Amino acid sequence: MRESVVFIPGMMCDARLFGPQIEVLSRERVVAVAPATQGERIEEIASQMLDQLPARFALVGHGLGGMVAMELLRRSPARITRLCLMATDAQAETPEKAAAREPLMVGIRAGRLEDVLKDMMPPERFAPGPERLLVRDRLLSMARDQGTEVFLRQSRALQRRRDQQVALGKATVPTLILCGEHDETMPRRHHEFLAELMPSATLRIIAGAGHYPTLEQPGPTNEALREWLARRHPAR
Repeated sequence: MRESVVFIPGMMCDARLFGPQIEVLSRERVVAVAPATQGERIEEIASQMLDQLPARFALVGHGLGGMVAMELLRRSPARITRLCLMATDAQAETPEKAAAREPLMVGIRAGRLEDVLKDMMPPERFAPGPERLLVRDRLLSMARDQGTEVFLRQSRALQRRRDQQVALGKATVPTLILCGEHDETMPRRHHEFLAELMPSATLRIIAGAGHYPTLEQPGPTNEALREWLARRHPAR
């Protein structure tokens, strides 16, 4: 039986972030989505997930979901058969970035969820082209559905996240590092660093995509994931 695939969405996102991938991959294997919405620390989110996930599975994480995926790998490397990280970072939050989240959290507590979300997702965050406003609208819809409390919990988890470089450097599972060509939030240099850090990693740049390649360029993203799932495991 083919490996199951578990998707972990990024901040203020749900299964719709991976809709085009789920549609394709679910025709040939078991697919699940593990939301990263419970807990104020990455470690807490990962602990809650481990009890509910399959014994062994392929793992895909975007953004915050990628950080949770790294923690799952650190805790239970034998359970993860392969790993895909996209639009994410292995390093701890810098004090400057952590401090910059505080005004956003104040705004959220004051009831300005819509304003904060729109400020966080300017059109320029996405790849140029006629589809970027449509993708932005989908993401805003997801974020509204997640709501205030999820925003606050996920913001705290990002502020408190640990550095995962040591754990990634030890990983030997087939790994895909996937980056949108126009991603300014997590630019190419972050992904090149991840690919150099991990001995079994392959870097794939998705042309015409920004921070959300799964929705901005679903076809090339699906192709990259299917190639990754077909890769043979290194000899053990």
